[in-house]
Amino acid sequence: MNDMAPHLLIVDDDERIRSLLHKFLMRNGFLVTAARDAAHARRILSGLSFDLLVLDVMMPGEDGMSLTRAIRETSMTPILLLTAKGETEDRIAGLEAGADDYLAKPFEPKELLLRINAILRRMPETDEGETVPKVLHLGHVRYDIDRGEMWQGETPVRLTATEAQLMRIFSANPSEPITRAKLVEELGRDKGQAQERAVDVQITRLRRKLEEDPKQPRYLQTVRGAGYMLAPD
Repeated sequence: MNDMAPHLLIVDDDERIRSLLHKFLMRNGFLVTAARDAAHARRILSGLSFDLLVLDVMMPGEDGMSLTRAIRETSMTPILLLTAKGETEDRIAGLEAGADDYLAKPFEPKELLLRINAILRRMPETDEGETVPKVLHLGHVRYDIDRGEMWQGETPVRLTATEAQLMRIFSANPSEPITRAKLVEELGRDKGQAQERAVDVQITRLRRKLEEDPKQPRYLQTVRGAGYMLAPD
């Protein structure tokens, strides 16, 4: 997948569907971030820009319709709604809320892929100079997701290959805890406690480059019982 792959945000409270769509869309050339509910999506959207959002309508707490209306107040990012309801009135309500398209569950993943590509084709081309950089702000440090580059002011921060890989993993899942076992798997390492301890060492080194006080991390946090989490501004 190249650096210019469209970045999608999938918002669905069903972990099975989230995981299935994440894997399917990654295999089809997209960069994918997933959120478990509207509140989680809002945190992610506060620090990242996306090419298209796929929102489930029926979620606990704030539903997809409400989230769509809120997003439309400040953003024209394309939105595709997913719902168990397929009635005409619901489709109209979704479109009136600001969605670009509507897909009723259950659906074939291939149909979702066709809808996403159709929406992206309809988007006007932007000049290179107008492209919004996908950048995470981490206090005095910023991380360019597309380029995989970290900067402190105008000074580039040199990352090792493993540190760069970790930043790619964390930046695709901002504000989402990732277990040490999952990090080992994503890094392509053999499973086991030794590799998990090696990840701990890499995290410690990465914090020295990210944090003002690495011993009290603000941005690369330890989440008790859940692993590590990147928490951008």
